Amino acid sequence: MAEKRRDKDQRLEQAKDLSSWSQWKQSTRRTLRRLKEDGFEMLSNLELWRGDIHVIEGMFGTGILSYFSFLRFLVLLNFIMFLLMFGFVMLPIITAPHASGNTTFNHVDGNTGLYVTSRRGLVVFHQHITDLLSGAGFLEQTYLFYGYYKVETIHFPKFTYNLPLAYLLVTIAYLFLSLIWIVKRSATGFKRKLVQDEDRFQSFCNKIFAGWDFCIVNDSAARLKRSSLLYELKTDLEEERIKQKIADRTRKEKCRIYVIRLILNLFVIAVLAACFYSIYIATNFSQKHISCSIEMNVNFILDLIYEYLPSIVITLANFITPLIFSLIIQFEDYSPAFEIRFTLMRCVFMRLTSICVLLVSLWGQITSCQEGNCVCGYNHILYPCWESRVGQEMYKLMIFDFIIIGAVTVFVEFPRKLIVDYCDCGLAKWWGQQEFAIPQNVLEIVYGQTICWIGTFYCPLLPAICTIKYFIIFYIKKVTLVNNCRPATRPFRASSSNFFFLAVLLIGLALACVPVTIGIAQISCSQACGPFVNYTTSWEVLPRTVSQLPAGARTFLLAISSEAFAVSLFVITCLAMFYVIALAGAHKRVINQLREQLVMDGRDKRFLIQKLCQAQRTCAIISTGAGSQSHSSDRVSPSYRSNSGVFLIQPPPDSATHV
Repeated sequence: MAEKRRDKDQRLEQAKDLSSWSQWKQSTRRTLRRLKEDGFEMLSNLELWRGDIHVIEGMFGTGILSYFSFLRFLVLLNFIMFLLMFGFVMLPIITAPHASGNTTFNHVDGNTGLYVTSRRGLVVFHQHITDLLSGAGFLEQTYLFYGYYKVETIHFPKFTYNLPLAYLLVTIAYLFLSLIWIVKRSATGFKRKLVQDEDRFQSFCNKIFAGWDFCIVNDSAARLKRSSLLYELKTDLEEERIKQKIADRTRKEKCRIYVIRLILNLFVIAVLAACFYSIYIATNFSQKHISCSIEMNVNFILDLIYEYLPSIVITLANFITPLIFSLIIQFEDYSPAFEIRFTLMRCVFMRLTSICVLLVSLWGQITSCQEGNCVCGYNHILYPCWESRVGQEMYKLMIFDFIIIGAVTVFVEFPRKLIVDYCDCGLAKWWGQQEFAIPQNVLEIVYGQTICWIGTFYCPLLPAICTIKYFIIFYIKKVTLVNNCRPATRPFRASSSNFFFLAVLLIGLALACVPVTIGIAQISCSQACGPFVNYTTSWEVLPRTVSQLPAGARTFLLAISSEAFAVSLFVITCLAMFYVIALAGAHKRVINQLREQLVMDGRDKRFLIQKLCQAQRTCAIISTGAGSQSHSSDRVSPSYRSNSGVFLIQPPPDSATHV
């Protein structure tokens, strides 16, 4: 406090020499800085699940924390996507009758079929349940699906709102926003990963000497922080042990491991091929029986099974293959961090490719006609509104995935906890309390987010459903983590995991852009529903709108979309990239030189300290000899003194510090 008072008095003395204008600017700058700090502190206190995530970090470490932080990020991302779709697509239709807006509906061509719901006439109760779970029936004519948006333009008193253009631009906007947000978070995680992977000794020093937060005054917070640091140190030590084990392998052991890995990877390829073929067969079988069940009265249970058959097969494959991959990875002898990444990549390939197989199978049914060539570019007899059918498939995948997550928690994880705690048999003890499997849990939400990106164009309310789903999943996973799971026996570090999770999510986004782009630019739009009835493809609305702009704006847009501009932009981007790479290389060389200089300074200090200790010991010996032979002290030659090193006046203490 005394130092703070001195600093304050010193600032006041310096302020007396300033003019009134300079004093006002300085005080204003100080006030704005305090307001900014208070604002950031208030925003951090309003952060979603802040207290829950801190508790999880202290109990289970930063590895589990990375999963829940990742889940929170996806909740916010889906909420922003919902706001975009609601604000620019749904809200104009909702407010048009109340804002004196005249709505112009699209004209449906009778030759390409009429779009009617699959449930007509008297509907029994169980059919409502089927419709709620499958998105058919009464849900087809709601804001949930693409087919409901039959509006072409909305004429407000002062402007005209082009709904097809808004629908297309919002789709591009939420994909681009997701890309920018993921890349931004990935860059932050990548920088941390580079810093921590560059020097492992630095990581240990940071955790041991600078890892504690001395602002903690609460006992529970101190215990949580201590547990977090302990988990990180365990992780680092485990990885160092695995690296040392890998380095000590003989050539025979390396050959044996490579042969085992080759055989196991061939087995993994066979499992993936069987799963993809099963999904393809199930999709074709389901689509054929759904078309027949609309015209005939089918059993409720069979109807529900036919609706969900592709989702059931995909979910079974996604449930079984991670178990197989987790069992296989134990025999491949990788490090804990690489085990998580490699298992996750296998599961990512399985889950995301299963969605592609489903879409390819579905589009094969949509674009095939009995006569050969489709008149409208799609099968308008079986699929009068094929966009809504694709949206229903994405909706069913999302709902069924949520049901499976809840069912596994209630009917598998909780009973396992009870059996292990209250049953003394040997099988229960061998089974043991489960661990929180991070690869499978991360893959669940990446899989669901990929479905959301693909399905939002065909099911505009899917981001809202996904937001609610992830919000509930957070509490489901928290409850099962605290009550059913034990700390991991092989903990792992979260620095690289955060970056890797976002990299996997970026792969899911890239994969989601492919079917959305094909559906917008290649496949013909439905001529019986949706905002693009008057267009051949959804992309056609953009050049048609550009052609209606003034000459100057049209010329500018055509110029920036030309090949010359694209090539010029590519060249400039490459030059900028090369400059940044060269600058980074120069900075890295400077950093290496500074590091070497620090090492040399440390060696010099160590050498000087060793000489100092040697001089202290020599001085002690000379002092002892001078006491016993004081009469010969005057005959000590100067040359001896100069060759004996540096003398200290006082003898060294007994507990001298050696470095």
